[in-house]
Amino acid sequence: MSQLLEALFLGLIEGLTEFLPVSSTGHLLLVGHFLGFESTGKTFEVLIQLGAILAILSVYFNKLWLIAKALPHDPMARHFAIGVVVAFLPAALIGAVLHGFIKQVLFDPWIVCMTLIAGGFVLLAIDRLPLEATKTDATRFPMSMYLKIGLIQCAAMIPGVSRSGATIVGAMLMGASKRAAAEFSFFLAMPTMAGAFTYDLLKNYKILSADDALVIGAGFLSAFVAALLVVRLLLDYVSRHGFTPFAYWRILAGAAGLAGLIVYG
Repeated sequence: MSQLLEALFLGLIEGLTEFLPVSSTGHLLLVGHFLGFESTGKTFEVLIQLGAILAILSVYFNKLWLIAKALPHDPMARHFAIGVVVAFLPAALIGAVLHGFIKQVLFDPWIVCMTLIAGGFVLLAIDRLPLEATKTDATRFPMSMYLKIGLIQCAAMIPGVSRSGATIVGAMLMGASKRAAAEFSFFLAMPTMAGAFTYDLLKNYKILSADDALVIGAGFLSAFVAALLVVRLLLDYVSRHGFTPFAYWRILAGAAGLAGLIVYG
């Protein structure tokens, strides 16, 4: 029962932080470390992302359906679909090659704390730059821009960097508005997280027990509910307020994590 409660709590953290530029995996690893939560093959942190994926699908279903129907006759719909694939491929290839290294070496709470703090200062700097938003439609970015965003996303394989933070910041530096950058980050999250889920499941399904499935299911459910709330609210918030609150949160969370690691190990 205690592990199920921990799974529900961690799923809540996953859903609340997945689409914020604060690193959901970093938060999961830190909180799980201090709770003493251990998942078989470190699969929990990856597999509960399915809840967040379904949350995006439910919010953007109508828009995705319209794009899908337009693919045979609309060049811009095909442009966007290909752009998402192009942006997804770097993470898919690098993630498959470095899967073992990422989990065994980079899933470390000390690394998480340092990247949380460093990323916070990056967000503070971005919010202070006089960036000019020349691209306001995420479906019409140049193909080269989709590729560059995909390459930038690979930095988020280091827990604590934040996939959404990296892709939003990268798009903004290339002229995207905050809203368009955040929206494309949502679209790119779907194949990226679905790919990570599928690859991790295929790698580890043989070692997962029925108890593991129950714990993952609890985390998935709470992640789905929390992510629904965040996806609906984040675009408007980011458009109006920027990233400074998230930057300070990252710095505080990273500093608190370092203090905890020094005191408690």
